[in-house]
Amino acid sequence: MSRAARLMATLGTLVALGGCIAALLIWWVGRDGGPFGTHAECRATVDGRTVQLTPEQARHAATIAAVGVERGLPARAVTIALATAYQESDIYNLSYGDRDSLGLFQQRPSQGWGTPEQIRDPVYSAGAFYDALVQVPDYRAMEVTVAAQEVQRSAFPNAYADHEDDARILASALTGNSEAAFHCQFSPGDHATQAEGEDGLTDRARAVRDQLVTTFGDLDIGGFQPGGVDSGHVEGSAHYDGRALDVMLRPHDDADVNRRGWALAHWVTAFADDLGVATVIYDDKIWSARRSDEGWRDYTHPSGNTEDVTLRHLDHVHIDVVEGS
Repeated sequence: MSRAARLMATLGTLVALGGCIAALLIWWVGRDGGPFGTHAECRATVDGRTVQLTPEQARHAATIAAVGVERGLPARAVTIALATAYQESDIYNLSYGDRDSLGLFQQRPSQGWGTPEQIRDPVYSAGAFYDALVQVPDYRAMEVTVAAQEVQRSAFPNAYADHEDDARILASALTGNSEAAFHCQFSPGDHATQAEGEDGLTDRARAVRDQLVTTFGDLDIGGFQPGGVDSGHVEGSAHYDGRALDVMLRPHDDADVNRRGWALAHWVTAFADDLGVATVIYDDKIWSARRSDEGWRDYTHPSGNTEDVTLRHLDHVHIDVVEGS
């Protein structure tokens, strides 16, 4: 073999080897984050069983649950809605479907579900599904697949049952019936630094507030004020930069209020990557983007106080967004 041929053979081997290494790294990163970051996924764990979702699925599932919570519906209604969304779209907001079917529930404009734009809005489409569900007599006592079929009139009426177990786990977590049971993990991205606006919030914090209100309705949200906040929090608090919100929940010792708090907290982690959320604290627990792979962790206030209701975040969900760089 000539020198040139040997060189070409060696180069070919190196290229092939490099390709194998690259493929291995891609597989490793996609599987468990590897050395370069955290694999983006979301999990709900209830009674030892875990359901995994992609970030997009998690955002839609959290929205479906939140609309049910906002309407005061039972977790059973959310289970039915999630099982339906699983079957119809795999909880993806589809822009296509059979005939003119669209969105999470494959609702059809021609059948009176709304305009295409409305149906592609997860808050609207979830609300439309619940509007139809509550008109079904005794839907709470029905099997999930029967209740879903009463709303959907699907050509495959028994298929909803295939998703009942996963839907029930998700519903329990996302409605707040199971505490600290849902979280998302991801590698935090880069974010630009934002100045505090006239209302005392950065654009990111304002976006979180507005999305919360759009999804959950009227909320008591504080922790900011026009002109900014300069006292009442620990040194270096995100409140002083207009990056933090407190969603107040009272009375804190009411079971329904606590469930609503956990529904809010879980919803925020589902949208954390999209909205640039850095930290969520509620009910003696903390989730942070930089340690998102650890899920919810026990929380103690920097002061060490373990008695004060507010410092333990029992009466509010604290949310702060990234500072930027």
